[in-house]
Amino acid sequence: MSHHDDLIDTLRDLSKTDAAKEMDPHWTYGRRGFLKSSVAAAATVGMPFSVLGSKAAHAVQLPYSPDYGQLAPVADETTGLPLLQLPQGFKYWSFGWTGDIMNDGVATPGAHDGMSVVASDANKLVLVRNHEQSSKTAGSFASPKVTYDPKCNGGTTNIVFSPSAKQWVGAYASISGTIRNCAGGPTPWNSWISCEETSDGTHNGATKQHGYCFDVPATGAAKPVPMTDMGCFSHEAVAVDPVTGIIYETEDSTPSGFYRFIPTVAGRPAMGGKLQMMKLVVATNKSQNIGGVSYPYFDTSVAFPDGTTWDVEWVDIDEPNKPFVSGTSYGGVVAQGLMQGASSIKRGEGCWYGNGMIFVCSTSGGAAGKGQIFAYDPRRETFTQLYASTGGAAVDNPDNIAWSPRGSLILCEDGSANPQALRGLTMDGSIFPFCYNNLNFSSSGMGSYTRPSGRVFSGDNRGSELAGATFHDEWLFVNIQTPGITFAITGPWDNGAL
Repeated sequence: MSHHDDLIDTLRDLSKTDAAKEMDPHWTYGRRGFLKSSVAAAATVGMPFSVLGSKAAHAVQLPYSPDYGQLAPVADETTGLPLLQLPQGFKYWSFGWTGDIMNDGVATPGAHDGMSVVASDANKLVLVRNHEQSSKTAGSFASPKVTYDPKCNGGTTNIVFSPSAKQWVGAYASISGTIRNCAGGPTPWNSWISCEETSDGTHNGATKQHGYCFDVPATGAAKPVPMTDMGCFSHEAVAVDPVTGIIYETEDSTPSGFYRFIPTVAGRPAMGGKLQMMKLVVATNKSQNIGGVSYPYFDTSVAFPDGTTWDVEWVDIDEPNKPFVSGTSYGGVVAQGLMQGASSIKRGEGCWYGNGMIFVCSTSGGAAGKGQIFAYDPRRETFTQLYASTGGAAVDNPDNIAWSPRGSLILCEDGSANPQALRGLTMDGSIFPFCYNNLNFSSSGMGSYTRPSGRVFSGDNRGSELAGATFHDEWLFVNIQTPGITFAITGPWDNGAL
């Protein structure tokens, strides 16, 4: 059977609405994922990451992993170009460059962002990829059936990879008509919850209110219906606790909330539920003026020792679908929490479930303003600072994060450093670069490059953010947002912690 025939069969399977029932969800939600995570959890509960709560944890900054080794340019198996820097022994395949024509005839949208493997079987992996496009006039790139607001050009694409053949199979548009689909998160029900990082609406050019979450399945047609009970605000990412079905949400704003959505029916968030905002049991240290009244709250972004832990409470958000405080353009959801003394994260972005914990990224938090990583323990109801970047050669504004099968975090940088990096944060407290962006299409680098679509890539893009890191067994998938490329990376993972 030819590759073309395989492609047709795969896309035919994906068009069936019940195909997901025959596929496994993201690995952390499957049996093997639970077994792997339980081993990691035993280490994590004790840990620096091993001394959670002792205020003695401190990540050691390394120039490279002592296990994987130094980074150097590696040629792409697809194009032959040195697009990434990786340790020796690692290989990768690029796919889905902006402008490439997908299997449905649609040109691949740009601004590749959050992403995850959401379903798998013996022959293929299905990923959903966000596109953080923000135009309110360019129009949807998908069909009307899967379009929310026809004037807007944000959305998602579904892409398929064959790990046994080490090749990309195809891609198609899955939802559009949204704005700034930044991150999101995989679910145990074979889907990706895609989040709009905006509160745009009819007041500033859109034909509908935005700032919502959308559930995008691995197979079949998506329903472009916002889940309004999950809140209307500048969403960033979500993480689902498979034990309870509770969905945790971050908000890219300052101040911003860390939320939990308790669905009326676990696994069916579209049926509604209750939204709450985290309140840490600690003295307040800041205040916010809302409607002429000053409300005190606790801000986690100031300097704290790694390992600092707070007890957690939750306050109800009575009006989750309230984008603004009446008469203002200020966030109506976060204001409801702050008025009840809820706590703030400075630009809450990455959010991921792993080993029984919910890991949370504050992109601009910490004394240096270069980022913090927190761990929320839903069983103990605690919130702990695992790591705060000190700036300089340390982590540069981490954004998307993911949990690896070997029990560590991988962080996607979105700062001002050149080149931007993927960095590993291990349970023994080591942090190191694993991959550097090497996209230099200027005359001093690789030179300009023309895709089969006719699109020409030029300029130095090494400072562009990495996004959408997601693991599945021996594969790591990741995007570089500009000019918009997806990568599948594999190699000797078991030599190290990632």
